[in-house]
Amino acid sequence: MSRTITVIPGDGIGPSIVESAIQILDKVGCDFNYEYVDAGITALNTLGYLLPHTTTDSISRNKIVLKGPLTTPVGEGFTSINVTLRQLYQLYANVRPVVSFKGTKARYDNIDIITVRENTQGMYSGEGQFISDDGETAQASSVITRKGSADIATYAYELARKEKRKKVTIVHKANILKSTSGLFLKVAREISKNYPDIQTTEMIVDNACMQLVMNPERFDVIVTTNLFGDILSDLCAGLVGGLGMAPGANIGKEHAIFEAVHGSAPDIAGKNIANPSSMILASVQMLQHLGMIKEADKIMVALRDVIATGDRTTRDLGGVHGTTDFTDAVLSRLS
Repeated sequence: MSRTITVIPGDGIGPSIVESAIQILDKVGCDFNYEYVDAGITALNTLGYLLPHTTTDSISRNKIVLKGPLTTPVGEGFTSINVTLRQLYQLYANVRPVVSFKGTKARYDNIDIITVRENTQGMYSGEGQFISDDGETAQASSVITRKGSADIATYAYELARKEKRKKVTIVHKANILKSTSGLFLKVAREISKNYPDIQTTEMIVDNACMQLVMNPERFDVIVTTNLFGDILSDLCAGLVGGLGMAPGANIGKEHAIFEAVHGSAPDIAGKNIANPSSMILASVQMLQHLGMIKEADKIMVALRDVIATGDRTTRDLGGVHGTTDFTDAVLSRLS
């Protein structure tokens, strides 16, 4: 019996890059059924809701989601639908791998780092965020729990062991944020003792940013809190060519959402020029999560070859081609 995947095409360039990923999944032999639903601006415009019940029902039923980028207003407006989904389905682990691809315009050619970010707590927990009536004062609270810290640290060490990684770096700001970041560090240290086969290092987030730029080879798996992980994972993407080359997985006990981590890029929507690599890599993460390693490896080999040879690559990769041409280049290597 084939598995049904919930597909959220997303806003802006989302539908085109999601379609690219699905064509490739089909070509490599994945026998999936796809249930398409909407969220974000697209859902608001067509159905009157940012997150319709039909969408949440589909996610609850199918458990696995492939999602395009959703627009989030800056500074005001509605709460991020991405954050809402993570809270709703307790997707506590955000997993952001970055790896070097030959043929990209990247500073380094030997990057292989996984950032494991706590995904439901910290500054994004939604607790106590408000602006005073006179608009003069804003306040936000950060909530860190022992359980949340233990869950994300355990996930990071288990992932490191599964992927045969050698080191986990705990990134924190416990020198200043002694309560919240201090609790996270204390619990992560406790969890690390259960994994004597994996080297553990600790690093203050300021230094981690500098070291990632100057000495990225020092990092293997990073585990950190929500806000720091959000920032560090994008920094890591910059080491391999940008957000167009970086996927993300949001993992919970029962549900998982796999997504392109860049924005919806409404300025280029419908122009057939977006690089679909992030979405393709997200689908690879999904296959790995489902234990479909053979299919995942085939897609990775094809994608690497397209980028390395410059065959029909998009502008951000130094080419002159568009989304459909790039997709065709990958498909041609899967025949």
